[in-house]
Amino acid sequence: MPRSFVLVEGESDRTALLTLAGRLGHDLSGVEVVSMGGITNLRRHLAELPGGGRVTVLHDAGETSYVDRTLARHHRPVERFVCDADLEDELIRALGVPRVLDVVAAAGDLAAWHILCNQPFHRGRAETAVLRRFFGTTSGRKEKYAALLAAVLDPGTVPAPLAGVLAAVT
Repeated sequence: MPRSFVLVEGESDRTALLTLAGRLGHDLSGVEVVSMGGITNLRRHLAELPGGGRVTVLHDAGETSYVDRTLARHHRPVERFVCDADLEDELIRALGVPRVLDVVAAAGDLAAWHILCNQPFHRGRAETAVLRRFFGTTSGRKEKYAALLAAVLDPGTVPAPLAGVLAAVT
């Protein structure tokens, strides 16, 4: 039985956390990282957790009011960590746009990136906003880049929400 549970919004969050834990040498044995398939499934996942064990939630800032309401009706202590916009935003800020684009190039997706950048809607938009959109345009791309970006993070630049989750459960 796990001693800790980490509830994350989606599979990309789970992938980033597991990749980062491996990269930093954190032992997650006894920790179950659960992708909820969306934050609106939080209540159900909290209700299904076995008794005992620490519960940690990682979510996006935009979901804070929903999480507040859900946790107010939950009687078990829950530690939470919040991404400013979302996980991708945290990773982009930690690495910087040039380094993220190096990862995109190494993954063979630079042509797709340029196609997206040349679309009228994205011309003149901040590269960080376009990158976040880029990660979500193709099925599986968010998860792919969650792993790739987490794998190249320097230990000193790990985004605070991810570092907080890892510290809480290891």
